[in-house]
Amino acid sequence: MPKAPRIFVVEDDESIRMLLEVALRSSGYTVSAFPNAADALAEMENTVPDAAVLDIMLDGMDGITALKLMRANARLAGVPVMMLTAKDSENDKIIGLDAGADDYMTKPFSVLELCARVRALLRRGGAAPAPKKGGVLKSGGLKLDLAVREATRDGVLLELTYKEFELLRELMENAPGAMSRDELLQSVWGYDFIGETRTLDMHIGTLRHKLGDESTAPRYIKTVRGVGYRFLGEVEKEG
Repeated sequence: MPKAPRIFVVEDDESIRMLLEVALRSSGYTVSAFPNAADALAEMENTVPDAAVLDIMLDGMDGITALKLMRANARLAGVPVMMLTAKDSENDKIIGLDAGADDYMTKPFSVLELCARVRALLRRGGAAPAPKKGGVLKSGGLKLDLAVREATRDGVLLELTYKEFELLRELMENAPGAMSRDELLQSVWGYDFIGETRTLDMHIGTLRHKLGDESTAPRYIKTVRGVGYRFLGEVEKEG
């Protein structure tokens, strides 16, 4: 019988922590719940979870610091992480995604949707890249090396997260056509449900920032109203 995936929940609000623990166990997961990040990180030295749900606002070590420590640890770098944020903390969301979070949800949240999105994270394997064929995508000074998963612009390395790299790859490979939001969520996050999520928009925002792009006068990524996004410019593929 296959082993149930183990989910670590880090939440200092006891009622929310217990709610998440019950919901995830009901979905068939083994759950370890912690009131603070230090205890969770200490346990990760013994047991690497299959995914983690991590609150940003924690007593003691905050969730962003804990996430950065996970991403800097070779054993934990590929663990998919869902961040929980306060409803109005837009800056925390951007910082969390830039630090390597795979997804986020705002409080209050739907338990059913959170469980569905955890399933999607487990299917995609989080930040651990799936084996892909080599090749290089080029557009002007922008270059994506698929074999080594490096992105450069005018020879300067771009520090893209796994999800940002995958978004850019999808958009460039499908240029000049537009990709719908559902297509991008399915291909990059593995979502197979319809729900309200701004995860895609937030990732597009951080990707644009790293590309030096502007949504009002884009060079690379254009918003297609009512559809999704498309990559501007001709794309050449080598290899």
